Amino acid sequence: MMKKMFSIVVLFLVLSSFSTQEKIKEKADREIEKFYNIETFSTEIISISVEVNTKMASEFREDNFFKILSRGNFLGYAYIGNAPSKTATFDYLVLFNENFIITKSKVLVYREEYGGEIGSRRWLKQFDGASPASHELKYNQDIIPISGATISVHSMTKAMNNLLQSIGYLRKNSLI
Repeated sequence: MMKKMFSIVVLFLVLSSFSTQEKIKEKADREIEKFYNIETFSTEIISISVEVNTKMASEFREDNFFKILSRGNFLGYAYIGNAPSKTATFDYLVLFNENFIITKSKVLVYREEYGGEIGSRRWLKQFDGASPASHELKYNQDIIPISGATISVHSMTKAMNNLLQSIGYLRKNSLI
């Protein structure tokens, strides 16, 4: 009986995780459509080997880093990441142009009661224009703090710096 109950719980967690990932992907797709003002687009996954992944601060999975195409035309790159907040995590999207300069960032899912202000477009615009060649973004210098969202602000800043550093590594080694 206990084994059966454990199996049911595991199945529920797996199915919940899948539906959560699908919802995050759907939100990312809507943001991409809105940003590029398009109705349809396709993606081309950029695959990063496990060996290369271990050398970078950001995690590149089979479903979170891709090229964006519309009618055969290249539009840009996208990365979907996850970062810690005080007691949970949040999911975010970063769009890049052809030179890997950030053109948009968006918090897709924020799971905390406090700190959700990091999802405001006004605050996120601070990351626009950053690239792997940029200097490291610093809290309270380049990135404005938000009262009540200190942990999330630090986390998002670190996630963006890690992503830019990782993209820089991939470019320097001709992997993208």
